[in-house]
Amino acid sequence: MEALRVLVLDDYQAVASGCADWRSLGATVDFLHDTPRSDAERAERFCGYPVIVAMRERTPFGAALLRALPRLRLLVTTGMGNAAIDMEACRAQGVAVCGAPGSKASAGATAELAWALILGLFKRLPALDHATRQGRWQPEVTQSLEGKVLGIVGLGRLGQRMAAVGRAFGMQVLAWSPHLTPERAAAAGAQYADKAALFAQADVVSLHLVLGEATRGTVGAAELSAMRPSAYLVNTARAALVDSTALLRALQSRAIAGAGLDVFEHEPLPLHDPLLSLPNVLLSPHVGYVTGDNLHAFYANAVRAIAAWQAGAPIRVLNA
Repeated sequence: MEALRVLVLDDYQAVASGCADWRSLGATVDFLHDTPRSDAERAERFCGYPVIVAMRERTPFGAALLRALPRLRLLVTTGMGNAAIDMEACRAQGVAVCGAPGSKASAGATAELAWALILGLFKRLPALDHATRQGRWQPEVTQSLEGKVLGIVGLGRLGQRMAAVGRAFGMQVLAWSPHLTPERAAAAGAQYADKAALFAQADVVSLHLVLGEATRGTVGAAELSAMRPSAYLVNTARAALVDSTALLRALQSRAIAGAGLDVFEHEPLPLHDPLLSLPNVLLSPHVGYVTGDNLHAFYANAVRAIAAWQAGAPIRVLNA
């Protein structure tokens, strides 16, 4: 009897094989270290696998791709939700979709990265590192955070962590989201502001909303034009929360001082993307959740999900 074949996607760091006991599955497990760019390439490279492990929402599994994968029977996604998977199409095709939760510390890791980007922007770290290596001493004037205004868009678990650190830095913390109330904001240590006031008053706006139809394009030309020329935008949530064309225009024209970005419309970020040529942008390659603890949890739970499915009792089914 042929061994089960499992494909693990987007193992960029080549660490997935050591993060879980894949051998316990008695399967042939292959690890993909790059991201296919089109459905045609995905269909060609995925077609022989009954089980695929997807990393978050990086690879879209729409109806057309699923039809090109007739052998697929189990799709495991890291995390407990994946907007890039057509759940109904999977159900219709008899493909079970199971979640693999990460570490409980993953929310904190993303907040930490957001603060790394904020500090990097305010302290001009990339420019100062480059200048120091070239022998240019103190070429930039940096800014302190104390007394500045932190605007948090989305005051859930991550947003509340952001608020706590902002207060520790001596910042005034404003918060807004579509359903946030002044009482809930105060309970989280923030001051409620309507959307227009937050963007107009903040020295840095950090995004922590869940992406959905209601939040897509939350930050558009109007919000960016309301920001101060000295203000920064930081996005470690989802790229589609922001109108990318409007953001590029604001950065190129210096309508805002800069941006710290961990998420992008196309990932991996193409080498011809105009963001790469802008000196007022601090970039990281969607690593908010890419910590050792989180990857170990993702992959260990993926193995458990596959083993349960093999035993005929799938767990954490997302498309039941």
